[in-house]
Amino acid sequence: MLTITADDTARALTFDALIPVLREGFRRGAHTPDRHAHTLDEAAGSSLLLMPSWSDGAYLGVKLVTVFPGNNALGRPALSSAYVLSSASTGEHLAVLDGDELTRRRTTATSALAASYLARPDSRVLLVVGAGHIGGMVPAAYRALFDLDTVLIHDADPAAARRLVTRLRTGGLDAEVVTDLATAAGRADIVSCATLATTPVIHGAWLRPGTHLDLIGSFRPHMRESDDDCLRRGTVYVDTPTALVESGDLVQPVAAGVFDPAAIAGTLSQLCRDEAAGRRDPDQLTVFKAVGSGLADLAAAEHVLHTLAQPA
Repeated sequence: MLTITADDTARALTFDALIPVLREGFRRGAHTPDRHAHTLDEAAGSSLLLMPSWSDGAYLGVKLVTVFPGNNALGRPALSSAYVLSSASTGEHLAVLDGDELTRRRTTATSALAASYLARPDSRVLLVVGAGHIGGMVPAAYRALFDLDTVLIHDADPAAARRLVTRLRTGGLDAEVVTDLATAAGRADIVSCATLATTPVIHGAWLRPGTHLDLIGSFRPHMRESDDDCLRRGTVYVDTPTALVESGDLVQPVAAGVFDPAAIAGTLSQLCRDEAAGRRDPDQLTVFKAVGSGLADLAAAEHVLHTLAQPA
C-alpha cells in the first residue's frame, strides 16, 4: 500500500488537471452514501466523520476525518483527515493519502468547476471572504478558469488577510485587502466565502446583477454565510442534495419559509451532465452552495494514484 504525502498529493492535484477530473467524476457518478458522523465527546465537541464512495469494478474510497475543536488552544489543527483508497473489485487497500491536502484542493476545485457553469465567462474581480486554509487556495482554483484582474481579500483577522495578499502578489496576482465588505461585494464579479460564520457575512442587497456567489463554509445547520436576500434574488444550485439538510445557508431559510427546496435549480452532477441549465442571463445572480462530496474525494484520489503510478 502506497503512503502518499501532502506534497505528493499537491503535486498531482494541480487545478488544471483536477477540475477536468472532477467534471468527469460528477458526470460519471458513483455510489456515495451520506457521510457518517459520530460524536466522540459531546462536551469537547470532538467527532469522527466517515465519507465513503465507490465505483463498480473500479475504486472504493473512504475519508476519515477527526474534529477536535480543543486542539486550537494547544496550537494543533482542529481537523485531521486521511483517505484510504482500495480496489472495488477485491477490497485490497492500494493507498493512503493526506486527507487535508486532498480536501482543500477538491473543495476549491469543486467551487471553480461550478463557477464554470454559473459565473459570467468575463468575470475579472474575485472577492474571497475568509483567508484561512480553504480560502487561501480559492484564487488559484478560479485562476485556472478565469482571467482574473483583481483579487479582493477580507478576513475577520486583518493580519491573515494581509498575509494572503502578500502571498498572492508574490505569485503575480493583483490582490488587495478590503475592510468594507459591502463595497467590496459590490465590486466583485465572483464572491467566494470560506468562513466558519454562524451569522450572514454576505447580504444579497450588496450584490450587483450578474454576480456569482460561492458558499463553501457552512457545513452544519447552525452555520451561515449568506442572508435571505441572497436566496430570494439568486438562482440556487448545490453540489449534492445533502446541502439541504447540512448547511444553515439552506436549512434556516427553508425552516423559516423563506426558501422552497423545490426552487433548487440543479446539482453539480446535473450541470456536468447538461441535465440542468447553468447561467442563462448576464444579469442573473447565481448562488452555489457546497458541503463536500465523497464522490469528489474519490475522483481526486483516483487521479493522484494514476499520476504517481505513471513512469517518470
